[in-house]
Amino acid sequence: MSVQTFAELGLSDDVLESLQKMGFEAPTAIQAQTIPLLLNGHDVLGQAQTGTGKTAAFAIPAIEKTDASLNEVQVLIQCPTRELAIQVTGEIQKLSSYTGGLRVVPVYGGQHISHQIKAINRGAQIVVGTPGRTIDHLKRGTLKLNHLSMVIFDEADEMLNMGFREDMEEILTYKDQARRVQMLMFSATVPKPIREIMKRFMVDPVSITIERSPVTTPDIRQYVVEVRDSVRVEGIARLMDVNNYKLGLIFCNTKVATEEVSQQLQSRGYSSEILNGDLSQGQRDKVMHKFRSGYIDLLIATDVAARGIDVDDVDVVFNYDIPQDPEQYVHRIGRTGRAGKSGTAYTFASGRRMRSIKFIERITKSAIESVRMPSLKDVKESRMTLQLTELGEVLAKGGLKPYIEQVEALSEISYSSVEIAAALLKMRMETLEKNRSDFNEDTDFSPEPDYREDRKFKKGKKNRDKGRKKGKGDFVDSRDDSNMQTLRFNVGRSDKVRPGDLVGAIAGESGIPGYTIGHIDIQSNFSFVDVPSDKVSLIIDKMGKAQIRKKKLKVKPA
Repeated sequence: MSVQTFAELGLSDDVLESLQKMGFEAPTAIQAQTIPLLLNGHDVLGQAQTGTGKTAAFAIPAIEKTDASLNEVQVLIQCPTRELAIQVTGEIQKLSSYTGGLRVVPVYGGQHISHQIKAINRGAQIVVGTPGRTIDHLKRGTLKLNHLSMVIFDEADEMLNMGFREDMEEILTYKDQARRVQMLMFSATVPKPIREIMKRFMVDPVSITIERSPVTTPDIRQYVVEVRDSVRVEGIARLMDVNNYKLGLIFCNTKVATEEVSQQLQSRGYSSEILNGDLSQGQRDKVMHKFRSGYIDLLIATDVAARGIDVDDVDVVFNYDIPQDPEQYVHRIGRTGRAGKSGTAYTFASGRRMRSIKFIERITKSAIESVRMPSLKDVKESRMTLQLTELGEVLAKGGLKPYIEQVEALSEISYSSVEIAAALLKMRMETLEKNRSDFNEDTDFSPEPDYREDRKFKKGKKNRDKGRKKGKGDFVDSRDDSNMQTLRFNVGRSDKVRPGDLVGAIAGESGIPGYTIGHIDIQSNFSFVDVPSDKVSLIIDKMGKAQIRKKKLKVKPA
């Protein structure tokens, strides 16, 4: 019997509440198989690719088995890159947001080691690191593993490829040899060195491999659009307008994302609705009726909620988030191109997530073509072409005599028929522009770079840490937006603030368009928001009179 809900895995109420808050509805295959084994104390080797939900598969048991009252390192997680270490840290912090007293500290090269030492000394129970910096701490004695109960190697084969085998084995020698330490390795492949590490350090390990049935894609045009996360919604809007799609389906991995995407699209003038697990059957039926009838442009759904959608006229599918499994990808794009019609699917990706695209291509045996984001000029030319096409259809239908008489009367006074027709076309175009909010002409669509751990910094990459202090719970944004500046707001997760709240407050008080606001990073008691540099003074001034969730705002440069 397959596991349908996280509650069936016997998780604590605190973790279940965090999962619900994050919008996760059902465990993936790797989560359903791995979590029970780890909770029961088994050593595990999990063969799983990136994008299958494996982070939560080890993060949830790590949280459940950690004693938050003991201020000692109990779980050690190793990642091949600093980027992945930061990502895993953030995921654990979200999953443990209702678990009081649990502290997670990332340790990686490129950040001053003194900050990490202070964070560990404050009492970290879970440390997420890269091999090089972890060994540095172990040799200094600033990281002690006397109370270690679980060690996890994520992307173990990638660590081997980067030359970390000796580091992996050395780390394991620092644990209390008389103490039973549970061990987990996740790896896409299982080469001989990994088998040797298993034989030496693991006790009766259980191997898990997610078996995949043959996956093929239907005859659908498939594209990947490499852009940074903060402009995905603008990307959807431009692609909709340039191609004149009438009906589109957007897939997100979480319920929270569906709400945020819908809010942003509605602010741009698109009619959209949400389909996620929070809807009752009655609400779901109403939304689907609107979608089938064409009353809405875009339906935004999670994979679980989208089960059973059968609409023949879907022009395009957008993968706002990369699906967690190639089979999910096939199910998603299969919603378009039905009833003998052609279909199109776009997937947004950047940085190391392009590896997931390559994996999907390999498993599905299909080519996903890379396309550029349409320019503002492309959008305007497409809109003009559409209006001229519709004008030709009206001319072909005839029945214009009453209108011709009015134009002739006007042309006898002062204007030619051509000038009058041009004025009417201008009016039509301006009405269309009002219904679709203006795009940001200065938007930087270039994807985030992929930084690798324990490799020398390049001088041109140093800006990713600029302007933001690192510390407990901080997220390092790897973008370099020269026209943006980061502001610090005095509200965070503890105030139940969401990105939409911050965008709405800033746009509502200052009058700047919501789409010009960049990356938003919400921490426990404060938030970072990237805004246009030339609007900083205006935003700080206007926010002094604003409130979010009944809390008076205090805003300053980060």
